[in-house]
Formats: sequence, structure tokens, C-alpha cells
Amino acid sequence: MLLSQSFFIKDNQAELQLHAHKYDFDFRFFNEVWEFVEAVVCDRGHSLFVIDLDALHNMQSDMADSRKTLMLSELLQRLPQDQSYVYLQSARQGGRFLLQQRLVDSNCLAYAEKPIANDVLVDKLFNLFVQRKRGDLVRLMYLGEPVGLDDGALMHRRLEVIHHADAQTLHLRVKELQPDMVLITEAEYARTEAIVRVLKKNIEADPVREIMLLQRHPDAGVTERALHSGFDDILMLTDPGVLASQLVNRANKIRINKDLIGKDRATGLLNKVGLQKKAQDLIRRAARENRPLAFGVVDIDKFKTINDTWGHYFGDIVIKRLALTLAPSMGEDDLLSRFGGEEFVMVFWDCTLEQGWEKMDALRQAFGAIPFEVKPGDVRRFSFSGGVAAYPEYKSENELFLRADAMLYEAKQGGRNRICQRPAG
Repeated sequence: MLLSQSFFIKDNQAELQLHAHKYDFDFRFFNEVWEFVEAVVCDRGHSLFVIDLDALHNMQSDMADSRKTLMLSELLQRLPQDQSYVYLQSARQGGRFLLQQRLVDSNCLAYAEKPIANDVLVDKLFNLFVQRKRGDLVRLMYLGEPVGLDDGALMHRRLEVIHHADAQTLHLRVKELQPDMVLITEAEYARTEAIVRVLKKNIEADPVREIMLLQRHPDAGVTERALHSGFDDILMLTDPGVLASQLVNRANKIRINKDLIGKDRATGLLNKVGLQKKAQDLIRRAARENRPLAFGVVDIDKFKTINDTWGHYFGDIVIKRLALTLAPSMGEDDLLSRFGGEEFVMVFWDCTLEQGWEKMDALRQAFGAIPFEVKPGDVRRFSFSGGVAAYPEYKSENELFLRADAMLYEAKQGGRNRICQRPAG
């Protein structure tokens, strides 16, 4: 993460670094715009760029004295235009709407007002890191004649379009694939008016799922009947490009809502609710494609002692460092959840029991090698224990969890700092 050096916010660089430690951030500070720009250009896409607006005018030593009266818009133009920036501004600056407009039009990822405590700033930057990660895939099931949507372009924006031709089997397909949105053309609704009621009344219906009617021409009577039947909204087919933009915007809203419900705020990982649905979806997919799954549960060893000895704040650091250790090893189709407290769950796609054990044991060794400075000059290392189970030997998400949890218990009873896949003896 790259930051201008001159801060006019609460505390100092040392404290900022201290708070950043819990997320394993790597901070770099810059005194000059040209050095900052050079670092931005060379970045490989894993950084946030944070700029204190009050510091910009004092970071222009490479320019002639006559040019040090640049307006803010000219200063911002010195920044590479292919990146986004987090701007820090004073409350006085924040009260000027035209300035806010200038910022959001200048590759603004987000802006914040000062004074802001360093721990609050670091937490908000962590949330931005999480949000910038590749978004979850959102599925749209479409019933009706094609209307010119570019499926490939939508997929690039993490919106998968699944076409279905038969209204009377749509409910079965929805049950199987669990899409986030269903779009039904007016012609299909006219032929089978009960279709949305069949989808809505299923006790397993996803409350976040949106079911929408696509109309070619405004018709108040049809609109009223459709909304009464249970459609969440009505979209007008004016242009395929406009329709695609509307669908992408809705997908982004659904993604945010699902994150609020299904993500752990402290780590950005799936929580218990989010894991349950995604694990069930993955098991259904494994059944369709005849693939194995490995289901792992891990728990930090002697975590209560860690909290009691060095405090809950330090315990939170250990939890977040474990999350940062596990996350990079997850594949595109794998799942990782902070299940609760110091317990994490991993689901490995297309992975046998033995392969799952090997992956988890490698992660155990990686976490055990991390040095934690509990106080100046006192470095400790911590461990976790784990259990692993496999699909199809165990069929449901609940059966897999109970088996893996039982193996975790075996690992704890066997001395901790180990992964178990079979009962002892």
C-alpha cells in the first residue's frame, strides 16, 4: 500500500504501521509525487493508493517554483490515469460539493474525511481490499426468446446468463442451479401466468433472489397483474445494451446484499450462513459432475490462552493472520469460511480426502512458521489443529461438517498441531 508521507490525521506513522500489522499490510510512504507515480506505474495490481490532499502541494520539489501554484485538478492529473485512488481530505474540504465532484471524477476509489483515527482508517482500507477482490459470480436464468444480450461480455463482469426454454420445467432448473436472478419475458408470462407463484412459494426459495418481468411495451394492466403475482420488478426492453447495464447494476446490489448476510466483517471471509448455502451448491455441482470434495475444519490451538495472556486485540490479530495465510491457497472453486471465533472451514473442489489432508497440512506448517512479536523482543509461534472429511463418502454439508469436526477433536486429543482424516487406531 502506498501512502503520501505527510499526514494531518490523528497519531503518526508508527501507530499506523502498528494497526496495519494485524492485516499483514506492507506500507510504503512517499515524500515526492514523482516517486509515488513511479511506484504506481510499477505496481502489479495488489496495492491501494492513498493520497492526502493537504500533502499534494508540498510534494512537488521536482517542478519549477513557478509551477508550484497548480490547481488541485492539475495536481491530480499528474497521477497515472489507469489506477484508482483513496483520497484523504479535511472536513472543510469535504463540505465543498464541487471539490467532491472533482475527486469522484478523478479516478476515485473512495474518499475519507480527516481527522480519522489510524485504527479506523486501517479497518476501512482492509474493507476496500476485500471489496476489490474479484466479485462472486451472480447467476441470471433467462426464460424466453433471445433479446440480444452479450453473454460473453456479461460473464466478463461476473454475471452468468443461463438460458432456459420451457416454462413448465423452469422451477426444476431454478431448484437445481439456484440462480440469483430470474428474468421472464412478457410472452412467457402470458402463456404461463402461474410461473412466478410456483417459484416464489417453494419453501426453499432464496429470499435474496429477484424475479423480474421483461416487457417490450408499457402495459399498466400486465404490470399490475405481474406485481400482484409476485414479480419483484418490471424491466423494459428498450435496448440490449441498456438492459445489460441494468442487469449488471442489479447483480452488484445482490452481491453486496449477499456479502452483508454471508460474510464475516472482520476477515471478509464467508460466515456460517454464507458457507452453508455455497457448500450446498458445491455439493450439488459435485454430484452433477461426479467430482470429489474435501471438507476441512481447523481451530487455533489454545486460543483462550492467547486471549488471556496477550489480550483480545492480539487474539484478533492471530485470527486475521490465519485468514491471510489460508486465503491465498484457495482455488477459484474452493470455499473458505470463518465459521465462528477461531474456527475456520475449507471446502476444496475436485479434491480427494488424501489431497485435502496434504493441502491442510501444508497450511498448518505455513501458519506455524509465522513469527508473532507479543512484546518487544518476545517472538512466539502458534498452531492450529484440523480435521478433514470427503464427499461422496459423506453426502450432505451437515454430514461433512460433523465428520470433519470429529476428526478435529481427534487431532486435539492427539496432541494438537496436526490434521486428522481417520480415527486413531
